[in-house]
Amino acid sequence: MAPKHHPTPLSGGDRKALGKELGKARAMTTILAAQSAAARAEGEALIKQADRLLCESWNERMWANGEPIDPSPTIDQAINGGYPWLEIQCSRCKTRRDVDLAALPHVTTTFVHDLAGRLRCNKCAKAGRRPSATLLQLAHHPRSAPSET
Repeated sequence: MAPKHHPTPLSGGDRKALGKELGKARAMTTILAAQSAAARAEGEALIKQADRLLCESWNERMWANGEPIDPSPTIDQAINGGYPWLEIQCSRCKTRRDVDLAALPHVTTTFVHDLAGRLRCNKCAKAGRRPSATLLQLAHHPRSAPSET
């Protein structure tokens, strides 16, 4: 994009005044851009903290009530909050597994509690059964080496 053209005034005093105003405007853009970047970084940090607290709250409610709690954080909120792993347990054989939420194909608004009906146990699937999984909690790290679910 071409820079804006300011016609140069004829008198010397007006030219100096225009030069000062253009200098102030250019300096102000740098200041405003820096303030914008700082505000955006602060806002993103607050959003990340809010997502982390939401995940911790959901984990506590899951522990206390023992069932998928609605509303739960979205998958993107869990990942942003530092909880990219979901611990599940097969409702039939009681095998525990860790699911990498980042590896799941999902819409940005998919809630974690909606995954209860979608996740299945591989061990039982090999035996010809497809029981649904029970959600346990969100986690920072997998309990063991990542396994497929």
